[in-house]
Amino acid sequence: MELPDPIVVVPYDPKWPVEFRTIGTAIRGALAELAVRIDHIGSTSVVGLDAKPVIDVQVAVESFDQCDPIVQRLAAIGYRYRADNPDLTKRYFREPPGAKRVHLHVREHGSWSEQTALLFRDYLRQHPEDCKRYAETKYSLMQQYQHEREHYVEAKDPIIWEILRRASGWSKMVGWRPGPSDA
Repeated sequence: MELPDPIVVVPYDPKWPVEFRTIGTAIRGALAELAVRIDHIGSTSVVGLDAKPVIDVQVAVESFDQCDPIVQRLAAIGYRYRADNPDLTKRYFREPPGAKRVHLHVREHGSWSEQTALLFRDYLRQHPEDCKRYAETKYSLMQQYQHEREHYVEAKDPIIWEILRRASGWSKMVGWRPGPSDA
């Protein structure tokens, strides 16, 4: 039996923001007015944070009612819609065949899931001590669950929620609001 792709966490790569800009520009060109925001999220969006080398992109749309044209326009540039994704707060797409791995999350603008991803990213960008703890946890879990992606993701929940609790308090102190769209 063949093992699934292993979990690999690597040191921060300064090429990740450049890769996002290329991806984000292509998505913006395809979606145009359908995308309210296009943002680089996830660990690769935080300078200095070690991560799996996967670019996470979040596209905010007014409503999932316009999902058919979104699926069609993203398919036209190679993105594959994963209708079997169990998370109903988003529509999920994967990279074009043969391209480097990309996780494309389409969420409704203003939704809790959209805002949480942006808050988590922005908080980590301002708090290197939490980045360090998060990276240490990811390395530890990579060793423990190298071929068990679902377990790896689930095992990160405690530290993610701990960081989100701190991010919530921080957001109140600084009056956090998402900055401009990244693409």
